[in-house]
Amino acid sequence: MSIGRRIGTLMVGGLAGLVATLLMVLLMVVGRIWLGISPPPEAIPDRFAPTLDIDTFFSLFNRFGGYNGLKKFGIRSGMTGLFAVGTLVGLVYAAIVESRRSRASVAWRLGLSRIGLRFVTITALLLWIISLIVLWPVLDANYRGLPPSTARFVSALGLLVAYASYGIALIATYRFVIRRRAVDSPETTEGVPPGAPVGRRAVLAGVVGALLVVPSYRLLQRLYNRATFSYDGTPYSGPGIQPITPNDKFYIVTKNVVDPNVTTSFWRLEVGGLVEDAKSYSFDDLASLPSVDQETTLMCISNHIGAGLFSNATWKGVPMRDLLAASRPKAGAVEVMLYGADGYTDTFAFEKAMEPTTLVVYEMNGAPLPQRHGYPVRVIVPGLFGEKNVKWVTGIEVVDHDAKGFYEQQGWGPNFVIPTRSDIFAPRWDRQRGKDAFTEPMRVGQPTTIRGRAFAGNRGVAKVEVSLDDGETWQPAKIDYPGTQLTWTFWSYDWHPADPGDHVVTSRATDGTGAVQTSDRRDIVPQGATGYHRVMAIVEG
Repeated sequence: MSIGRRIGTLMVGGLAGLVATLLMVLLMVVGRIWLGISPPPEAIPDRFAPTLDIDTFFSLFNRFGGYNGLKKFGIRSGMTGLFAVGTLVGLVYAAIVESRRSRASVAWRLGLSRIGLRFVTITALLLWIISLIVLWPVLDANYRGLPPSTARFVSALGLLVAYASYGIALIATYRFVIRRRAVDSPETTEGVPPGAPVGRRAVLAGVVGALLVVPSYRLLQRLYNRATFSYDGTPYSGPGIQPITPNDKFYIVTKNVVDPNVTTSFWRLEVGGLVEDAKSYSFDDLASLPSVDQETTLMCISNHIGAGLFSNATWKGVPMRDLLAASRPKAGAVEVMLYGADGYTDTFAFEKAMEPTTLVVYEMNGAPLPQRHGYPVRVIVPGLFGEKNVKWVTGIEVVDHDAKGFYEQQGWGPNFVIPTRSDIFAPRWDRQRGKDAFTEPMRVGQPTTIRGRAFAGNRGVAKVEVSLDDGETWQPAKIDYPGTQLTWTFWSYDWHPADPGDHVVTSRATDGTGAVQTSDRRDIVPQGATGYHRVMAIVEG
């Protein structure tokens, strides 16, 4: 075969691989939207993100412009890799098929190469097996709400269908472009002269590939419109905040590029592991059980001092201990492992799961859980950072060992108990000259009301104090909203500045056990931030 013809057939192989990849991507996107199956470009980042240590994790944040930038990079890289591998397999297929043309009498039947068929079959199966091995820890994700046991099977089947479709499309496209008789001569193709394998059929194949781009693009755009880029990291702060946070203002942190869109008819909650009687609950089953209403504040472990990644709501749901008791846990239970529809996992102590305030909830402020906050069901575990309050929960597994969840594997913790803290949210302030400072100056003799909030996990807030001289002296603040033992407290302090100049306004809280908030400054990594919130006030004479 001439060099020109070899190059031409390789080009056809690459084209066939590209068209087949476009079909595979279309099927993966369809599976993601309607069946909730996480495709490799989404599953691979979820698989390996927990294996990154915290320093590497945050260095990638800085490199790619934050968590959203890192998410975008992961998806782009996954899609690029998918097309690169798909095209490469097409090139190899063409090279293998054409290298055996001299054995046409034994190698070709119905215009198909036996060795080519074997290559494609083995490659598809190998890719499927490798995917199962590599992605096994996240195959239990299902963004439509299937429980972990079912989700693994559906995810594995979905991958097999996608890879098989790629293989069939690769063979069919190549066969169409370089059409062969049942038994071919080494240098003859039907309707294609020697040295010119790329012609009208290749153009038609390209058109088919282009047509596949259209639905894929539209469906990808549909997913992109639901992406978390616009709301991940949304805080709740500023002078207008309320004791009970409106659902649409509640802070949001998510690891996902596109959050789950759970269908209640798909959704099930499995309770299993180290229990006598594993159970599976539909949404109606759960909602029919005796419920409680409980006001609880949630806060993210990455919430800096003075920042707004925490909010407060009234939740309605079932105590987790009731679900566990119905399954009769065996002796030796150490922790519960929680599974989310998005493949997220986290754990906390079995004793914590059996506390009456740990809930499996389905309402938020009198309404069904919003999709962004875990619809249809999430977990509320007072006193522990937000990452433990798993959203879109589909599984509760009792385990006999110290298991580690998504972020804990990176090195967060080991203590996830929320420390006592307080901050100032009014008058309005922002970062000025590298420090927090009120945006408007104050005047001598003119009254000013300083407002803030305090939070101590599930220990309650006993009192709040304010300092106007950077902690030298302290005065009691007025409690405007005491909340409950599980919530934040709102406070205020009426100040009549007597002296012009710079004043550092500081607050500190005392929790329900009598322990005073620490002044020691600690960053969010690895156990959450501590220290006083200091805001500079400029007083004019």
